[in-house]
Amino acid sequence: MGTELSLLMDKSRIPFIGTDREIDITDKSAIEDYARAREISTIINCAAYTAVDKAEDEFDACNHINMLGAGNIASCASKIGARLIHISTDYVFDGNGITDDTGVTRPYREDDETNPIGVYGATKRFGEIAVMGNNPNSFIIRTAWLYGRYGSNFVHTMLRLMNERDEISVVDDQRGSPTWAYDLASAIISFEKMDIPFGIYHYSNDGNITWLDFAKEIYRQGREMGLIKKSCQVTGCTSVEYPARVKRPAYSVLDKSKIKSALHIDIPSWESSLKDYLATCAL
Repeated sequence: MGTELSLLMDKSRIPFIGTDREIDITDKSAIEDYARAREISTIINCAAYTAVDKAEDEFDACNHINMLGAGNIASCASKIGARLIHISTDYVFDGNGITDDTGVTRPYREDDETNPIGVYGATKRFGEIAVMGNNPNSFIIRTAWLYGRYGSNFVHTMLRLMNERDEISVVDDQRGSPTWAYDLASAIISFEKMDIPFGIYHYSNDGNITWLDFAKEIYRQGREMGLIKKSCQVTGCTSVEYPARVKRPAYSVLDKSKIKSALHIDIPSWESSLKDYLATCAL
């Protein structure tokens, strides 16, 4: 996400300073010394511990980055008078869904009760609380099912497996909305241009599907574009059948009405964004 955002800002000729491991976000003094030496009006925090299964055995390491680090950055932003944009996740919800008056499960809203079911989700929620507590002039953007050109992700994995195997099984009982990192980066930049209230916002591509639906569309488009060279049968399986250390949210569809209204944006559908991604970035 950080790389995608940096490239888009560079392309848009937006001045920025990119940092990585040269700054330890768990070291409050190091962050403040770095920030005070530069003129910074907005900080965008893309840093996170995201190894969901591994986090179950590494609570301290996960919490240091997702909670302590996020809180330190927020505190620093407050001291230098900067706004903070902090990236969070759908994993702050338990995935059981919330039903409306008609009994239909509806997308999660920003003010719905959180109830994470694993260490990763819990530490990200702790991070949200630390951010808002240390710097009220903050935006928290929750996203879901993120993929992009840089780093490992579901789309990359599917393209590789579909070129290697005759058949793959994909979970069919988890529902959400894929998000192209480029689209999210574009929305983040929009926060700099608009005068909107601080707080929590949801962003993912429009539409909602299962991981199996997503895999089948990757296969269909991948074959059409010549990215997948062989036939591969894509079948479904349950979460119980899929070997994972920690339970994933079964339903993590996010309501994006708030961010659409605030930024006056149309959010691309997951199908169209996947097509644009495969056409421009997947090779």
